[in-house]
Formats: sequence, structure tokens, C-alpha cells
Amino acid sequence: MRKIGDSAVVLGAGMAGLLAARVLADAYHRVTVVDRDSLPEAAEPRRGVSQGRHAHLLVPGGTQILDQLFPGLLDELIAAGLPAVRDFAELRFAPGGHFLRLMGRPPTPFLCQASRPLLERHVRARIRALPTVEIVDRCEVLGPVANAARDRIVGVRTLRHVAVAREETIDADLTVDATGRGARTPAWLTTLGYDPPAEQRLTIQLRYATRHVRMRPEALGGAKVVGIGAEPGRPTGMVLFAQGDDRWILTAIGYDGHHPPSDPDGFLAFVEAAAPPDVFAAIRDAEPLDDIVGYRFPVTLRRRYERLRRFPAGLLVVGDAICSTNPAYALGMSVAALHAAALRGTLAGGDRELARRFFRAAAKATDMAWQLTVGADLSLPRVKGPRPLPVRVVNAYVSRAQIAAEHDSTVAEQFLRIASLQDPAGRMFRPTTALRVLLGSRRPRRALTTDASTARVPVT
Repeated sequence: MRKIGDSAVVLGAGMAGLLAARVLADAYHRVTVVDRDSLPEAAEPRRGVSQGRHAHLLVPGGTQILDQLFPGLLDELIAAGLPAVRDFAELRFAPGGHFLRLMGRPPTPFLCQASRPLLERHVRARIRALPTVEIVDRCEVLGPVANAARDRIVGVRTLRHVAVAREETIDADLTVDATGRGARTPAWLTTLGYDPPAEQRLTIQLRYATRHVRMRPEALGGAKVVGIGAEPGRPTGMVLFAQGDDRWILTAIGYDGHHPPSDPDGFLAFVEAAAPPDVFAAIRDAEPLDDIVGYRFPVTLRRRYERLRRFPAGLLVVGDAICSTNPAYALGMSVAALHAAALRGTLAGGDRELARRFFRAAAKATDMAWQLTVGADLSLPRVKGPRPLPVRVVNAYVSRAQIAAEHDSTVAEQFLRIASLQDPAGRMFRPTTALRVLLGSRRPRRALTTDASTARVPVT
């Protein structure tokens, strides 16, 4: 890619910021990444990533982009001891309470499970190794710097928390806000005389709680991932991911008052209501490794930057700062990766009308995650929100597709590819697939008391 500018600055050193920095390094001579946290050398949770202690997953739509941006990274993670899923028998997944049936082996490792801190550590190391990129931690962003006409952002004001705190200005041809759902770009736009983006919100009142456990080898018959989604009659769920050395991460979720307790006995009882009996038995007999940590996620949020008629040049927004979806569906990091891919494609066209072109490209990726997660949440009666006729029709069809996917591996595979951001949702409505859904959904529903020989399904 040809260079289109001298310098770029990225606000935030989370996954969205790091992926954006990797792309910008190909288009700008210098890239600076700033973050208010003190970034740890070890794979430790940090204050700025409040969800870092909980279960995270890169679905294949994001994993593929990560492998393109950082060749060999997945092999590096696997060599570091992270479990790789090489056979669908290692996965047990029940979206909406229906175990999908997937058979055989993926042509390459389907996904790599990693704790959020460990994944960030490896990506951050790759970014630090780039000769034109600098990561500056303990650096608070005070606000953007605009030109006299206020039609272009030319840098940011920062406060460095070193021995003596000092204010500095970082000049930049492009500033990228990757500071998450609390990003201040909407407020900055108002200050500069621009309209803030319209927002879409869905109140879901989600809470989840996490702890790490040690289980005996083969406690789940070789499974490495177990995921049980909420369903209309049960607004709770759980995920259980292997992390190596017999260490697992267990996260329980619940909507609108059906929330996991923080005491060990109450937490176990909550998990038992969602987990298949063999899975719960393994959890009950496991050794707890830490205390239970809770997290609240009340509202799903999307900011419609692509609809703005006026936007200053030299400024972009990526990741959760654009769209923050229900974390129970594990799409946040993968959407950030899709935004990075959209940014790379946009930068290849030069600097002219960069913001307009990027926000339109990013909206396509955002649409996929937004429609999947909001549609699924609106299938739960506990979630309050408008349900126009198209939403009710699609959710009725998805329910039938999930029932069919319990028996039909072809439907299951297509459902998974959509849920993991590999295919657009329209693929599920193709005539051949719709016929299989219609016929397959007439079969009786399977119970969640499946064992490892019949539950061969990836988590999304």
C-alpha cells in the first residue's frame, strides 16, 4: 500500500486500536498509539478493559483477519499452549437452547480460544515490533486539535502521567478513536459545531459472572468449548472455555433480573439451571481458582456515523466506539477486526473523503453483528423493545432453523457461518436451505442432556 500521509495517532490500545494501528502502519510513515492505562508486560487484566476478566472469543470472521494482519500469530498462540479446535467433536454449542449438529473436521483449526489479556499481549508485542509504530501508555487524551476552519482534525492534546505530569500535543494527519463505547467523539463533534451521530439503543439488562476452575483431564470427553445460549423460557446461559493446563474459564449470563449470584453456592445453582447434566457435574467437581467477578451490560449501543452529512477530515472511529453489541454473542473483537479490514480497503483509495468512505464500509460489517445480536435478544420476552413484523417473522424462521440444525448438519454449518460473521444472514434464506429448515423443524426437539458423542458444535 502506498503512503498517504506522514503521521497517524490511535486513541486506545485495546484490540480495536491495535488492529487499526497495524493497518495504519502501511499507509502512514509514523503511527502513535496512546492509552491511559499502564500496559502490563504480562498477560494481566487492566483497568481500561473492564471485561478483560471474563470469557472472550474470536469467531472465525475475526480470526481470519487477525491471521492476515499478523501472519503466524495463531500458530504462535497455539505454541504458547492455547487450545486449538481441530475437530467439531471438541465443540458443544446450543444457541437458543438448541444443540447444533456439526460433523467432521474443519479444513484448518476452526478458532483459537484465548484470554483477552493474553491475546492483547501477543498482538501488542507484534505492534511494538513494527519500526514505525510507538505505543505510549499512561497517556490521557484531553481532546482533539482542529485547524482554524474546524473542518479538519490535525492532532490531539494529551496528558502524560510520568514523573511530572505534562500536557503535550501530538500532531497527526489522521486521528482514530478506538476508546470503546465511552468514546468522547460525539461530544467533541458538538464542541466543534458538528451534529453528533444518531444512536440506536436496546436495553437488555444483562449481567454475567465469571470464575476460573481447574477440571480433571477429559472431564468433558474431549470438548474444549461449551456454550448454552438463553432461550424464551430461560433467560440465562453459560459458556465454558478450555484455556490450557486443565484451566477453564466459566461465565454465567442472565437477563433482566435473572442474574448470576456472586456467592459460590448461588453461582453453582444458577449454572445448573442452564448446563447439561454432564457439564454441570464436571463444573461441580472442579477446583475453583479465584473469586467470582461480576459485570453489568445494560444497553446495546450503535452510533450511526455513516449517516452524518458533515464530518471533519482527519478523524475516524472504530470498534466499540461505533457499535457495542451484547457480549454474550462474543462478536466485539471480531467486529473490530472487520473494521480494520474495512479501514485497510478504504486507505487503499487514498485520503479523499476518507471518513465518508470508511464509515460506509464499516457499516456493512456492523450491520451483520447488529442484526444478529439485536434480533436474537428480541426473541427473548425479558428484553423490552419494539418488535415490528419483519423482526417477528425473521425470529420465527431462526427458531425453526435452530430446531432443524439439531438434526441437519448442513443447516447447522450455515447457521454457524452466519453467527461467526463468515457469511451474510441472507444465506440462511436461500431456497435450498429454507426447504431443509422447513422439513427439519418438524422433527422433535432434542433435550440439552446431550453427551459429547452427539453434541459436535462450535460456540459463537
